[in-house]
Amino acid sequence: MKIRIVSFMLLLLNILQAQYILIPMDLKQTDHLKSYGVAYWILEKNVNVEWLLNFRGGSFLFPHSSVFENECRLRGVYYEIVSAVQVNDIYATIEENNMEKVLLEKAPKIAVYTPPNSQPWDDAVTLALNYSEINYDKIYDTKVLAGLLSNYDWLHLHHEDFTGQYGKFWASFKNEPWYIEQQIQNEELAKTLGFQKVSQLKGAVSREIKRYVDSGGFLFSMCSATDALDIALAAENTDICDVPFDYDPVDPDYEEKLDFSKTLAFKDFRLYTNPNIYEFSDIDTPPSHRPRLRDADTDYFSLFEFSAKYDPVPTMLTQNHVNVVKGFMGQTTMFREEKIKPSMIIMGKIEGSNEIKYIHGNSGKGTFTFYGGHDPEDYTHRVGDPPTELSLHKNSPGYRLILNNILFPAAKKKKLKT
Repeated sequence: MKIRIVSFMLLLLNILQAQYILIPMDLKQTDHLKSYGVAYWILEKNVNVEWLLNFRGGSFLFPHSSVFENECRLRGVYYEIVSAVQVNDIYATIEENNMEKVLLEKAPKIAVYTPPNSQPWDDAVTLALNYSEINYDKIYDTKVLAGLLSNYDWLHLHHEDFTGQYGKFWASFKNEPWYIEQQIQNEELAKTLGFQKVSQLKGAVSREIKRYVDSGGFLFSMCSATDALDIALAAENTDICDVPFDYDPVDPDYEEKLDFSKTLAFKDFRLYTNPNIYEFSDIDTPPSHRPRLRDADTDYFSLFEFSAKYDPVPTMLTQNHVNVVKGFMGQTTMFREEKIKPSMIIMGKIEGSNEIKYIHGNSGKGTFTFYGGHDPEDYTHRVGDPPTELSLHKNSPGYRLILNNILFPAAKKKKLKT
């Protein structure tokens, strides 16, 4: 009996002496972006991480190890050593407030849909992944159509036009070498893969991406890849490309042939098929061809607050150290609220307007998140501008929203049910 009591006391002592590492994600954090990379790196070591939703900005908690502690130091991430007693106090705080702890179990395998050739613009998600030191694979049309998306847990769509109109850059850049090269390469790829037109190739890729989501995949898109994907899905049975893009005119009955039941997020939109207009549809607001150039210092959108215990998915996706985020433009800057399907969860918008910045939805067994704008730390990022140096934006709230999505698939599946 005495031996059992002694053994129990020793076990209790070990538990009480156990230590953990807490990575706070509030204003004390020195590098929010690399903090996500540390969490991902630990998951790669087959160690679980707890994501403490709404606790100090959405902090990370995991068992203490000198190796983990050293990694935080090397990456410039602020951390705190906490005892088991302190962890219990944290849990009590979470239980009593609009907070929740979510177990992250597995580092998601990530793919970025991006063309193999260099483009005269930069992708914010790729910048975030590189800066955070999170591994990913590049994937493009050939691999997508070969069914390789099923190898990945998370897919990001690069600044991409799935309609076959080359980003609607024709009016301004048709004589630029990069534009001409892009068109030639896409036409050659379409023929190699058995398609007569680039729009047909991109349509097939779009449908494969939707099948990926329906089968349980996690999709994240920014800028023009958001509405261009849905436009391509809706236009499966019609031709919306004018002569400069596919050498024949638009189907005169294309409006009647658009099928909004096939889209992920948007409905009832009208297209701009004129090649001289730098815009895909009336989903985007403000329109790219009639931009309302806000002052970057006064352009902000607000994040919605959700119940952490009953709505953990949008809570995860909106974790931040601020509730109001600096706005930024893109070919698709924001989404008109009246063009969004009622099943969508709106997570960020400009207050008092119909301008939606950040949305989330389900399709089949999977989920997708659309984030308007091109680069959270480059307000009007233009073709040919240099890439954003994220070491100058370590605490970017806009980039945090991207990285929330990267960790989202690592959550215990039971917590992902909405």
